[in-house]
Amino acid sequence: MRVLITGFEPFGDEAINPAWEAVKRLPDTISGASIVKLLVPTAFGACGAILYEALERHAPDAIVGVGQAGGRCDLSVERVAINVADGRIPDNEGRLPVDEPIQPDGPAAYFSTLPIKAIVARVRRRGVPASVSNSAGTYVCNYLMYLALHAVATGRPGTGPGTLAGFVHVPYLPAQAVDKPATTPTMPVETMAAALEAAVEAIVEPGGATTAPEGTIC
Repeated sequence: MRVLITGFEPFGDEAINPAWEAVKRLPDTISGASIVKLLVPTAFGACGAILYEALERHAPDAIVGVGQAGGRCDLSVERVAINVADGRIPDNEGRLPVDEPIQPDGPAAYFSTLPIKAIVARVRRRGVPASVSNSAGTYVCNYLMYLALHAVATGRPGTGPGTLAGFVHVPYLPAQAVDKPATTPTMPVETMAAALEAAVEAIVEPGGATTAPEGTIC
């Protein structure tokens, strides 16, 4: 099995992105699966081109995007990607889409095909807080998740009907919180990497599916 794991470059006012810092610390093999680590630009359009090239080159069995979600306190496993690009800040190429469809001919949303609840359970057993998230936002993280799922749904080269795809968000690193409010949640990069490794284990190893409730009231 081959798992493609992407991490974004820094964006906004940040000098580092915890997503890529954690991804690049992953071992090359997890539970017998080969791990392909890919740095992607925090840019609408450009990140998709890099993703498509990697799909054709590696033909992964699973695609796991990883992004920074400053303000969150755990590993957030995304349930859904929506067909909207609406940037609060410009991307790293200066593009600022407002209410634009990611794929004009695509569905309104795609659900992750990763075993999201099994991932949450496995990460928690590793001693790291995790939860199911019902919003990947409308910035480049959601954009890349949507493109990955759309690629699989439309049979883009390098994908197949059994290719899994989804996305997880990680908090800030401690160093990123120095100039932020004292209550800003953070997580050490080593902890993030351990959580991502556990997430891959849940994807690769059979029998991890679970229907445990992970919903929210509001």
